Amino acid sequence: MNQTLLVELLSEELPPKALAKLGEAFATGIANGLKSRDFLSADSVVSTYASPRRLAVSISHVRATSPDKQIREKILPVSVAIDANGNATAPLSKKLAALGFPDLQLSDLERAGEGKAESFFYSYTATGTALAPSLQLALDESIKNLPIPKVMSYQRPDGETVHFVRPVHRIIALHGADIIALNALGLSANRVTLGHRFLSEGDIHIAHADLYASVLAEQGKVLASVTDRKEKIRAALLAKAGDDQVLMPESLLDEVSALVEWPVVYECHFEEEFLTVPQECLILTMQTNQKYFALTDTTGKLRSRFLIVSNLETATPHHIIQGNERVVRPRLSDAKFFFEQDKKKSLSDRLPLLANVVYHNKLGSQAERTERVKILAGKIAEMLDADVGLAQRGALLAKADLLTDMVGEFPELQGIMGTYYAHHDGEHSDVAAAASEHYQPRFAGDDLPKSDTGTIVALADKLETLVGIWGIGLAPTGDKDPFALRRHALGILRMLVEKRLPLSLKKLLATTHALFSSDGQYQNPSADVLNFLYDRLRGQLRDKGLSQNEVEAVVAQAPDSLDNILERLQAVQTFASLPEATSLAAANKRITNILKKTEGMPGSASIDASLLQEAAEHALYQAMLNVKPQVEQAYALADFTGALKTLAALREAVDSFFNDVMVNSDDLALRNNRLALLAELHTMLNRVADISKLAA
Repeated sequence: MNQTLLVELLSEELPPKALAKLGEAFATGIANGLKSRDFLSADSVVSTYASPRRLAVSISHVRATSPDKQIREKILPVSVAIDANGNATAPLSKKLAALGFPDLQLSDLERAGEGKAESFFYSYTATGTALAPSLQLALDESIKNLPIPKVMSYQRPDGETVHFVRPVHRIIALHGADIIALNALGLSANRVTLGHRFLSEGDIHIAHADLYASVLAEQGKVLASVTDRKEKIRAALLAKAGDDQVLMPESLLDEVSALVEWPVVYECHFEEEFLTVPQECLILTMQTNQKYFALTDTTGKLRSRFLIVSNLETATPHHIIQGNERVVRPRLSDAKFFFEQDKKKSLSDRLPLLANVVYHNKLGSQAERTERVKILAGKIAEMLDADVGLAQRGALLAKADLLTDMVGEFPELQGIMGTYYAHHDGEHSDVAAAASEHYQPRFAGDDLPKSDTGTIVALADKLETLVGIWGIGLAPTGDKDPFALRRHALGILRMLVEKRLPLSLKKLLATTHALFSSDGQYQNPSADVLNFLYDRLRGQLRDKGLSQNEVEAVVAQAPDSLDNILERLQAVQTFASLPEATSLAAANKRITNILKKTEGMPGSASIDASLLQEAAEHALYQAMLNVKPQVEQAYALADFTGALKTLAALREAVDSFFNDVMVNSDDLALRNNRLALLAELHTMLNRVADISKLAA
């Protein structure tokens, strides 16, 4: 009979940051173990439960006995199973005994196959097994494979040593209303659990597996589902915030959901005087140290009230509120103290201390790195006709806040505090902005730097890291990228592409390479880094919804500047939709192959009109002359779509040329002239993109 299955481990408080993964792995392990043993139905639903003191899983429509199975067992090859006289061999008897069929005769076996593949088979019906032993195996497997961050060893009252993430006190195993006899972690299963430590009293008996979540909630004051608790917290925070905005990052919601069984939200306050401290500091200390939820007004300004998630529901929560207010006050006082102390020393006065901070033992100190970034930022500013002085000053001060007390306490605030301190020191607003903006984009989808100076310093900082770290032999390998070079490369590409920066990739890499000393530990990585950038660019463009062929048509040309690559891609997309596109792409691919096979044909040879003999080559030459001015004009105006659309007019002439003209003529002069014609056509067709890639 199909019934709901329930398995619960009741333990001491589990590690909150690992709770969700533990719960999912526990449920998945048991479900997969039973599925592989054919105890689940097609409509079985797995429900995962995990609270601070329990891991549990409920699975609907679980069979009490697995169904009988028809099995056709391969026994042995005929050549091994019988001797020359056709009698059974010792290996056959041994194999049958091992399979549990010692009394079978040769006549009971099926002989199938031909030649060396001929074998003996035995077909039989395997009787289904009971749930209990299979569930025991599935439970053992699930416990063994849990992603436990750190295993504890503890002793049961009988002296047995148990290894698990936290001590387990009870196990429930129910199939419908029936207890399943299981043993694990030194315990035997029953139907009894415990509820909330303070809001519930005594044992809680689960009469039926279907009632687990509702009984725990009603009698035990425990929301067993992580998702239910999280959404209850989210709704309560929003309701309590009122007209204010509540800052609730998902990671904080996840962690708090793993700390409480019966969440209740209360409002607390701190003194207004703390609002003189940069609000990022206050928010971070509340979130990181206390797991509190900060509130801002509709303009984003921090409020002096905040929300806490408690595990206790009471009509008189003033002691809880006062206790949390008392706890947060020293944290905020520390933040205020750090801020006031840091302001006593300017960022520029801290620069000499960067010489004491090791960047990398093969690349020197943070002071040496800062000098490289400063020089590079100045060079990039020159390339962009931007303010060199601001770029260099921004690069010089960008890392100075690493030496402040605030960033020492909260590394997550590096850059942010640099901007505050730079403003306090009277630095130019662009220099101050660069202190935080040079870290952008920090992750996929993050904002790009807004100021020119911030963009330049961000480019310099990421290029210096990418080239320097790669140059000392620490390029990314497989899934290992400890210096986040992939992220730096993607950031560089996003700025170049999205900000339309007219910068040469090769020049940027060469300029960066020139900053490093060739002392044997560093080798020029420019060529490898350039290929790495193009590979990242391919992925970045495909993420925008472009096809692989469209992306390759542009990137395969190894464009040195990326400021107009989006327009080129748009042109390729438009061209690909034209009826002439398929024919011209195929022709371009054919031309490319012809020219590759022609040694000594550089493509720069001029076309001699007097050597054009066939009508088709005359027609192609004239068609090329007709469209060339239009293509050149469109290209000069960066009208790449217009350029490719104009080339579509060549389709008929190109098709006729390949139908009527023998390129590899026996006459060397004719052959070279036709190759020159194709080379000129190839240049025209590939000015915007390699359209032959559209035929791939």
